[in-house]
Amino acid sequence: MKTKNPIDQHHQSSLASAILWPLLIVFSLWIVYWIEIRFRFNFTSFGVYPRQVKGLFGIFASPFIHSGIDHLYKNSIPLLVLLASLFYFYKDIAWKALLIGLLSSGVLTWIIARPSFHIGASGIVYFLASFLFFKGILSRNYRLVALALIVVFLYGSLVWGTMPGEPGISWEGHLSGFSSGFLLSFFLKSSHFLDLPLYNKPKKTNSEDEFMKQFDENGNFNPLDTDHKESNFSQSSTANQIEINYKAEDKE
Repeated sequence: MKTKNPIDQHHQSSLASAILWPLLIVFSLWIVYWIEIRFRFNFTSFGVYPRQVKGLFGIFASPFIHSGIDHLYKNSIPLLVLLASLFYFYKDIAWKALLIGLLSSGVLTWIIARPSFHIGASGIVYFLASFLFFKGILSRNYRLVALALIVVFLYGSLVWGTMPGEPGISWEGHLSGFSSGFLLSFFLKSSHFLDLPLYNKPKKTNSEDEFMKQFDENGNFNPLDTDHKESNFSQSSTANQIEINYKAEDKE
């Protein structure tokens, strides 16, 4: 029975999580918004309100609440991309990272933000971008470093959102998410990709193995002993033949 190589097994086991969970999470955001519009609710008061007890509930609720469809749409696309990356490349710690990131960014927003209701999943977007970038760089694994560079290429401009700017934008929530991702990247350990071989090694044929044995560890060509013996045998046989011919000429 043919066994699958570890890279293919890893890909199949991670791909389902990388598709299913991001879709379900983003779909839940749209469901909450649909309920708000359909039944004329206003969930803004369930957001994070800094330094007040009533605002603590928003630590868990605020990522599901958005001010409008444009706000929700702008968060949905990066959430799908970054969540898929998290669940594929860090499957063993994905849920732990997501829950800690939700809690830490919400608490930090509750501590440092200006008095107002802070809503939206943008804090989670900033957390994921920061975590994936710094975790990839710290891992020194070429796959994860490549992921980190892709993240900074796609979402590097998010760093400007951590500074005071446009009124009505919770830069404090952005900064809290970014800081949480940076700090968490040092503490959460993942071996999901680090245990994989660097590449799929092709199976060598017998002829390839015999040929490669003739090279030493420095790449120098050293013929096998069997070839050397065959060469000696052919030379001695030729020498014997010459000696026989020479004696025959003396007798004549």
